[in-house]
Amino acid sequence: MSDGPLDEETLAKYREAGTVLREVLDEAAEMVEPGVTQLEVAEFAEAEIRARADGCAFPANISVDEEASHASPGRDDDTEFGEEMVCLDCGVHVDGYIADAAVTVDLSGNAELVEAAEEALDAALEAVAPGVETGEVGAEIEDVIRGYGYTPVLNLSGHGVAQWDAHTGPTIPNRGTDRGIELEVGDVVAIEPFATTGRGKVTEGSNAEIYSLERDRSVRNRTARQILEQVKEEYRTLPFAARWLDEPRAGMAIQRLEQQGVLHGYPVLKEDDGELVSQAEHTVVVTEDGCEILTS
Repeated sequence: MSDGPLDEETLAKYREAGTVLREVLDEAAEMVEPGVTQLEVAEFAEAEIRARADGCAFPANISVDEEASHASPGRDDDTEFGEEMVCLDCGVHVDGYIADAAVTVDLSGNAELVEAAEEALDAALEAVAPGVETGEVGAEIEDVIRGYGYTPVLNLSGHGVAQWDAHTGPTIPNRGTDRGIELEVGDVVAIEPFATTGRGKVTEGSNAEIYSLERDRSVRNRTARQILEQVKEEYRTLPFAARWLDEPRAGMAIQRLEQQGVLHGYPVLKEDDGELVSQAEHTVVVTEDGCEILTS
């Protein structure tokens, strides 16, 4: 939780990250159309983020149809967009201070599902203020999505962001709960409603393209050691994509490092019923009279 209002230097870094993210996310969303590959959009977004800020807070997530999170194209992925629901979720950091936002582009003819997530986000932002419990914010999200006749994804949530930490407390649920905690001035949180035509639960798939450093320890394999050094130097504790690594034999090294508990993999999360998922997300800082949307 917050230690109080952010100092001006820190707030300026969050604002810069948010401004860059909004620009890049809008430009990347314009690219999403049938025939364009997921890798083209991901590489465009990531390159523009690196050119305009200090780096990516995590790899560009491009989740399609029943995918909800952690989907990012591999190094040689040639998958093209079709008549699908496409969620773009990107992050930017400035000196480690993170902005996280997402939009959904509907190519499937289910625009109302996108609208449900967007309106739920608007309702959540209206509710954010010091002293408001996170469960109350979740209740606003749930009420809007169910009002549309859809279901919030119940086992995904919003979260806090901090320097070099893309996923910290407090948790912002996508449903009402009485087990929440009170928001405080200076909290920086990413609020991300997910709406689905299914029952509202996601489970892990078998594929992972995103990893982060779990713990630093000595490794004997030379290639794995090189990968570990690159991760520590370039990404620290932030998530990274396997395709970002220089080593052509990175796949085996990553597998070895994951088995040793050095790296943590993030398998793709999919809606249990194979139903469509939409997402909307902003990062905000809690202020004395509500919140400032950093990614608007």
